Amino acid sequence: MVDNALENNTLKIVIADGAYDSKENFRYLYDNNIEAAIKVRKNSSYRFMGCNPRRKVVLQQLKNLEKWKSSVSYGQRWIVESVFSSMKRMFGEYVSARRFPNMVKEMMLKASLYNTFIVRK
Repeated sequence: MVDNALENNTLKIVIADGAYDSKENFRYLYDNNIEAAIKVRKNSSYRFMGCNPRRKVVLQQLKNLEKWKSSVSYGQRWIVESVFSSMKRMFGEYVSARRFPNMVKEMMLKASLYNTFIVRK
């Protein structure tokens, strides 16, 4: 999905929690001109350690975490988490399809149904 979004030039920012705090993720996002709004671990080192994009974010967060959150709209992440949680309660956590293209179609159908149900409430 990320690669499709890259081809269409639609992905501008990735907002993620500390589980995605890795040099590889920061490097991939930087190389593809995508802003990384990833909250780093509390014990993160600000030393270079081979990944300048991550170091820059670590320094910003150490200096003023609230200002960083505001600058990257990190507070918007909870909205997405709420939608995922609602969809899982409504449709379950798993997809039935076995092939990836069909998984995508199934998830698109579920998202369309979810949006239909939410609008009617």
